[in-house]
Amino acid sequence: MFIRIQAFPICLIALLLTGAVKAQAVTSPADQESSLLHHHLSVELTPSTHEITVTDRIELEMEPNRPSLLFTLAPTLRIESIRMETPSAVGNEETAGMAVPFARMRSEEGASAQVFVTLPRDYPRKMTLIWVYRGSLNDPPREPRHLRFVTPSETAGHIGEEGVYLSGETQWYPDLPGAFGTYRMTAQVPQGWTVVASGRKEGEVASAGKVSSSWFAPDRSEAFTLVANRFVTKSRVWHSGTGQRIDLQTYFFPDNAALADEYLDATAQYLETYVRILGDYPFDAFAVVENFFASGLGMPSFTLLGSGSIKRHYVQPYALGHEIVHSWIGNSVFNRDDTGNWVEGLTTYLANYYWHEVVHDDRQALEQRRMMLQSYNLYVQPEDDYAVSRFLRKHDEKDNAIGYQKSAFVFHLLRQEIGEEPFWRGLKTFVQEYRNQPADWVAIEKVFSRESGRTLRWFFDQWVEQSGAPVLSWGDVSVRRLNGEKSKEAWQLTVQVHQSEGPFRMTVPIRIIMKGSTETRSIRLSLSPLSETEFVLYDQPLRVEIDPDLMTFRRLARQQLPPMLNGYVTDSHKAVLRAFSDAASPLQQIVSRLADHELPESKRTTSIVSDQSLLPQEGSVLVLTGAGQSQAISKLVRDSCGERVDLRETGFQIDGQAYEGPKMAVLFSCPRVHVPGSVITVLYGVTPGAVEKLSRFLFYYGWHSYVLFQDGTVTKRGLWYGTPEVKEVRVDATS
Repeated sequence: MFIRIQAFPICLIALLLTGAVKAQAVTSPADQESSLLHHHLSVELTPSTHEITVTDRIELEMEPNRPSLLFTLAPTLRIESIRMETPSAVGNEETAGMAVPFARMRSEEGASAQVFVTLPRDYPRKMTLIWVYRGSLNDPPREPRHLRFVTPSETAGHIGEEGVYLSGETQWYPDLPGAFGTYRMTAQVPQGWTVVASGRKEGEVASAGKVSSSWFAPDRSEAFTLVANRFVTKSRVWHSGTGQRIDLQTYFFPDNAALADEYLDATAQYLETYVRILGDYPFDAFAVVENFFASGLGMPSFTLLGSGSIKRHYVQPYALGHEIVHSWIGNSVFNRDDTGNWVEGLTTYLANYYWHEVVHDDRQALEQRRMMLQSYNLYVQPEDDYAVSRFLRKHDEKDNAIGYQKSAFVFHLLRQEIGEEPFWRGLKTFVQEYRNQPADWVAIEKVFSRESGRTLRWFFDQWVEQSGAPVLSWGDVSVRRLNGEKSKEAWQLTVQVHQSEGPFRMTVPIRIIMKGSTETRSIRLSLSPLSETEFVLYDQPLRVEIDPDLMTFRRLARQQLPPMLNGYVTDSHKAVLRAFSDAASPLQQIVSRLADHELPESKRTTSIVSDQSLLPQEGSVLVLTGAGQSQAISKLVRDSCGERVDLRETGFQIDGQAYEGPKMAVLFSCPRVHVPGSVITVLYGVTPGAVEKLSRFLFYYGWHSYVLFQDGTVTKRGLWYGTPEVKEVRVDATS
């Protein structure tokens, strides 16, 4: 989190000159403006000892009467000197190259990341501060404590034999919080290593067992990232449909080097699409870089993907496509800190969702809308909900559901509200106007209101600044026959829709099933708990259904959702049935993982039993079973799944289709009988080896009713839909 640059009161200057300052002694002085223009970094990395040595020439343009500056720098880096140079035109020989006093804040735990630099009296408006420092950055990545890996491995920054990762959060170079500068860097690494950094590579030379490369990031940015490893590199030049030249590259480890062309091809395909939507690509190059820990990170000019992701052909829209869209959204137009993170929602909408519209995959587009809604409905309880405008960063699935999924749906609702042409024109205008600048929800509202010629205050107030979602249900639905000739038979359908939350102003599609046809119409809901609309139809309506294609954002009852593993994960009461006897079974890893990640603050309880008779009467059940146990759980499965599933010793049957073989496994969920809103989820492997590879990643597969695996690889997924909001049409007796 950035904090605004602040001036120091005069009473602290003497303390600064002595060295350490107690953190609690700092007051909150008035804000003053300062401008960090440029970093010129000279870096030497020694992975074997985790060490870094840096000289950073920082160019600043200052307002007068500023006694000090507050920088950030990692506490493990030791500052050897800070000197100030000024332009010769100033004519003050005494300040050219002079040492500048500095002090580091001290907290109870030791040195913090804050460094106070005291400026000389009558300093010039333009100056260069030359920092020389060295130290170690040794924070090996740790696996996050989540059932599903919604965040990358956790590290503040690391230099080691396995790789180098230094981001803005590492604080590996001195920076003014909230500053946007440009960067030039020369980095030296051991022979055999390759550096990748934000911006464009300008050159590389090797000498005396070292490799030195130079990088330049000419556009203002809030951070500069450096990574290094033993890469195999592949490049190609690509030209967009507008004629823009972009250098495409992969930096992969030797084991994955053969996948380079697949990633380069996919990169070109995504860039061509998003250049048309968002305008020229903001940088000179784009690289896909393999990381030594689990990650999916987008930086200016490259994305950093973990080895496991690279190996699994991570070229899907929600993966590589998502990071490419970040080139515009987040790395060219920045998020304004602490005012609500809109970046992830818009990127999710354009990459994870809209790509499927671009390629005319209507089925997958519907699937993405379903996942957005289900994520919110499963992971966001009404009492824990908060407004999209309050989302800053993702810590858990609730944050993901609000800041990524609901936020993405807000852009879908905005597009439907103002129309196609104003929406896409507004999006391109927004990206152009705010390039290399921070933006917020206020800026988005301003641009789209202007481009659509409409006042959208109500829209952003309702969907961005307020929490919650509408709960819709049918009121009375009736039809009466209108007078007319039989050949021109007409019916008047009257429908009522209740809102039990809000109420919200919105348009809701409804499907009308008639004797000989089906139509989709729309109802405009007002700020009233009950809305009524009439339609004239030329076929007798029989049933109506609310929003069958999931085009609106709303809260659904759990029984309206398809049964799935995530229904189990989010149930307030859960149980695990250990329907296996071998303590060395891979299934035991899942039991241990659940116990390890079930935190007290989750407000959920899990019981683990080995006897079906001990299963609680409420909540969802996860059944872990394998060879020789299919008959033991057959009644439990049949009661909830009916004829959909049949488990056998040598295989299983799903929806009438048989699957056989020792490497086959299936994960399936069904509504738990007599327990509305809860599910029974079963993981069944024909042999222990069939579940060995997938047991660690089981909770990645939480969004489908069934997933089939062969030797740990997914071969098929499917859904069993929940109960739709359908209403039979009542025939008006007076008709």
